[in-house]
Amino acid sequence: MLSTLLLGLLTFPAAAEDAKPNAKQRAYRLDYGATVTGLPAGSQVRVWLPVPQTNEDQTVKALKHDVPAKATEGEEPKYGNRILSFSSAAPALGELVFSTAYEIKRVEVLGLPGEMIGMGKKLTDQQKKLFLTSEKMVPTGGKSLELIKDVKLPAEKLLAARILYDRVDDHMKYDKSKPGWGRGDVEWACDSRFGNCTDFHSLFISLARAQGLPSRFEIGLSIPPQRGKGAVTGYHCWAFFYLDGHGWVPVDISEADKDPSMKDYYFGRLTENRVTFSVGRDLVLVPKQAGQPLNFFVHPYVEVDGKPWPSEKIKLQMAYEDLNSKEGN
Repeated sequence: MLSTLLLGLLTFPAAAEDAKPNAKQRAYRLDYGATVTGLPAGSQVRVWLPVPQTNEDQTVKALKHDVPAKATEGEEPKYGNRILSFSSAAPALGELVFSTAYEIKRVEVLGLPGEMIGMGKKLTDQQKKLFLTSEKMVPTGGKSLELIKDVKLPAEKLLAARILYDRVDDHMKYDKSKPGWGRGDVEWACDSRFGNCTDFHSLFISLARAQGLPSRFEIGLSIPPQRGKGAVTGYHCWAFFYLDGHGWVPVDISEADKDPSMKDYYFGRLTENRVTFSVGRDLVLVPKQAGQPLNFFVHPYVEVDGKPWPSEKIKLQMAYEDLNSKEGN
């Protein structure tokens, strides 16, 4: 029998545009940069930076790009991610510093039927195929299907997605105390049963796509909820699934696992305390990198003399400052 909660998910106005959600908003300055260390003097350094862009959930205004050489901005063709890139000879001191700054206006995402204003854009056949296709670490078969082998999923896609959401949360524990987490490797997550946001949402996407639900991976930064200013210490990711006749619905299962009181909220909703940097996995950058496609793209990617530079030699500097301190403005 379907729970009262799941049945409630099907109760929504006939026209979504009639819904008038009171979504929270946040406006802040984001400073994003890094220092690349340990460079051999005179070596050729190539740098790619993800560029947050305006979409239905955020408005982005570039304030500055402080880089040591002429930079170009291009668009990665598969998902439409924006990329800032430049090349420079390594200084004699062996360090290369760069920074960018943006003004971000982010809105709380209220994505369930009945909450979203207006209907989501219809996916083209090409887009639907893209968001149903396996990726290097996100197969649409294999071990993930073992997690639901005894589960009878309803034909109603929204209810089926909620069951998959709960199954991932039940199977996984948010835990970064042991090595192996953070790659978004579905087979590994099935075996380990722990990880971070990347591991949780890769598993959900694998299960959803196997059920014919187009799903996408989205990554960016988590902004501390406290208004004011401070450091931004790490990335965060989440997922969306697509419902015909409605549009994209978000999930943030790792946050739900960390705070079970928010579990119902994070099925279909995202707080305003974040910014999206890029979409998708297995990314070929523009201009094309010499190394392998990127697993995901949220931090600067650097190559030195045609070889990927270790992430431990890229010291991130990220900070935020709210443009007003009153929550909800």
